[in-house]
Amino acid sequence: MSAQTLPVTPLHCGPALPVIELAQTDRLRALHAQMRDKRACQSTFTFYADQVIRLLLEQAYALLPFSDYQVTTPLGVPYQGKRLATGLCAVSVMRAGESMEFELQRINRDIPIGKILVQRHQQSKQPHLYYSKLPGNIADGYVMLFEPMLATGGSALCALDVLLEEGVRADRILLLNLLSSPAGLARIAQQQPAVQIITSSIEQGLTEHAYMLPGIGDFGDRYFGTWQAEAV
Repeated sequence: MSAQTLPVTPLHCGPALPVIELAQTDRLRALHAQMRDKRACQSTFTFYADQVIRLLLEQAYALLPFSDYQVTTPLGVPYQGKRLATGLCAVSVMRAGESMEFELQRINRDIPIGKILVQRHQQSKQPHLYYSKLPGNIADGYVMLFEPMLATGGSALCALDVLLEEGVRADRILLLNLLSSPAGLARIAQQQPAVQIITSSIEQGLTEHAYMLPGIGDFGDRYFGTWQAEAV
């Protein structure tokens, strides 16, 4: 079963957004079960999360343009293959987005990676840009934006604004996340309908405190070991 493109309609009036959700195979659901388990220690969590991230990256690469590329094998025979036909950068929304860099560098060890730090204001709860450092040629090709948790969509939209201000075309941005809420998808559909989202799960919804259900907890804390797993 292949990944499917889902037209997600916003809660209010606005355009539909093509969202690629990875095919919900038994294999993927098994990875999610291990990753979401509250008893999982850091090493277990990262082991299974990295596998899901790899699936997201492979799906993202399938959307990029490739051109013909011929090589000669050790037997002296030509082989007609392919190679990436566009510039490509990655940008991580710190800190959770940095978790996706490790698998990316196993695929492309020379890819430029930028950083964006967005945090919510304690009083207003609105996202605020604190820092950004992007590759100089970021507007020349495609950009993979790493934001593992798409809950309300506020941080992702703030990061998207940074990329657009740098001249990146919206239709060349691939937003990769492990979990997406319907509300977050709807918000991006209204404000940035050209951005392509690739997710491994569309969740049931959000709690009053903007946690996704069934959810996974704080992804960054669990991945980088600043969260204590519950005892069996």
